[in-house]
Amino acid sequence: MLAFTIRRLVQAILVMLVVALISFTLFRFVGDPVNQMVGVETTPEQREALRERLGLNDPMLTQFGRFIINAAQFDFGTSYQFRQPVAELIGRRLPATLELSIVSAIFALFVGIPMGVYTGLHRDSILSKLFLSISLIGISLPTFFIGILLIFLFSVTLQWLPSFGRGDVVQLGWWSTGLLTWGGIKALILPAITLGLFQMTLIMRLVRSEMLEVIRTDYIKFARARGLRQRSVNFRHALKNTLVPVITITGLQLGSIIAFAIITETVFQWPGMGLLFLQSVQNVDIPIMAAYLMLIAFLFVTINLIVDLLYFQVDPRLRAERATH
Repeated sequence: MLAFTIRRLVQAILVMLVVALISFTLFRFVGDPVNQMVGVETTPEQREALRERLGLNDPMLTQFGRFIINAAQFDFGTSYQFRQPVAELIGRRLPATLELSIVSAIFALFVGIPMGVYTGLHRDSILSKLFLSISLIGISLPTFFIGILLIFLFSVTLQWLPSFGRGDVVQLGWWSTGLLTWGGIKALILPAITLGLFQMTLIMRLVRSEMLEVIRTDYIKFARARGLRQRSVNFRHALKNTLVPVITITGLQLGSIIAFAIITETVFQWPGMGLLFLQSVQNVDIPIMAAYLMLIAFLFVTINLIVDLLYFQVDPRLRAERATH
């Protein structure tokens, strides 16, 4: 187990270095950040002095080394647009994105798994066909279009839920949450459903296909032949073995939810990191762009590492393979 963990940690560090190199290299060609920081009346001498102060005249290798060292300390410099430390800007936006992503993932899990189990056990029922139709809609329609439809139905037509913003929030130290206020909960419903709908349909279809495969195996037939109750066979034996690949997909999808929350945050004007990233792209704010990509990569790598360790614990075949080597 220790050797497996160390190997995964080394791979995670290498991935982070590659992501850092790619993001650092790409952003050199986005544009000149000095043009976004000064006006037309700035003299060439003042421009050159600013470039020197920002370290933009240093060799590329020096800039990259400085970028890596600072990123390891969560220091991504100062925003060219807001004139504030990037870490503080992201720190203020991070709770909104994580809260939206976690609620979306919980919605996807707690709705997708029961729907997948039901459609796997009752393939020909009317409700099962309805669930499959909903999943087809969730996979086919773009996220922004789903968000616009929900806004039109629940905000414009029925006027039940707000169409933008985060609602009322409560400060718990540096963390801000809307889950402790009714206005915050209402504001969270539509973006959470919009962001989690695709993952919910994916989990539902995965659980359904795994259930259909597992219930045809010999050990399930043997369990039924022993006279075990149908509920025990379906949930204690079949569902337990179905959840092994679901753990992997769910973990990776959580990273995808955080990474691709940009579209949902834009549609609902949710004050999270995705909206901040889009604003930084429009204003060529390189420190924010680099920090965002590094943070998303770090979340992906961390979640993937946790999923690998959980998979190693859940699947006895992996432990057996490691023991034989």
